[in-house]
Amino acid sequence: MRFTSTRLKEVLLIEPDIFRDERGFFLESYRSKTYAEAGLPAVFVQDNHSQSVQGTLRGLHAQLRNPQGKLLRVTHGAVFDVAVDARPDSPTFGKWVGETLSDENFKQLYIPPGFLHGFYVMTPVAELEYKCSDYYDLRDEIGVIWNDPQLGIQWPNNPTLISEKDRKLPTFSQMVPQFELYRFKNS
Repeated sequence: MRFTSTRLKEVLLIEPDIFRDERGFFLESYRSKTYAEAGLPAVFVQDNHSQSVQGTLRGLHAQLRNPQGKLLRVTHGAVFDVAVDARPDSPTFGKWVGETLSDENFKQLYIPPGFLHGFYVMTPVAELEYKCSDYYDLRDEIGVIWNDPQLGIQWPNNPTLISEKDRKLPTFSQMVPQFELYRFKNS
């Protein structure tokens, strides 16, 4: 298994060892000891499974007081997965990184607490599974609009499906006072 820092060094791209033969394939998708040795949390407390159709964009989301680290992988289809650094004291504050995760490349992405997360669905259907280092709390959820020109995220396509909630999210600069106030308490 290979753990590689992205251009946002705390965001890790993980490539498992895949064993293929005429029957199919086998891979180890998670081993707590191996991931802990690479600096990921030793304990994840919640697993989520999301299915979306092509053209869907979800995000950019985070939790402010109880930030979640997320270990993401696609089990069906492909997504362009994005992390944005929202930690005011970070030298990469306001910078983003994006990676294609698919059921063909088996790559995983670890996004630590203090980062916004979003994804765009590139195939007719995609299923994304992810482990979280803290519990989801609707009252603690924050977000930033997906197409904020300040962030300049280069999505692979224009989305065709965005929730009403996500269409009304504020810009990154509008959220900076909240980022400053809370400074992602557990990050």
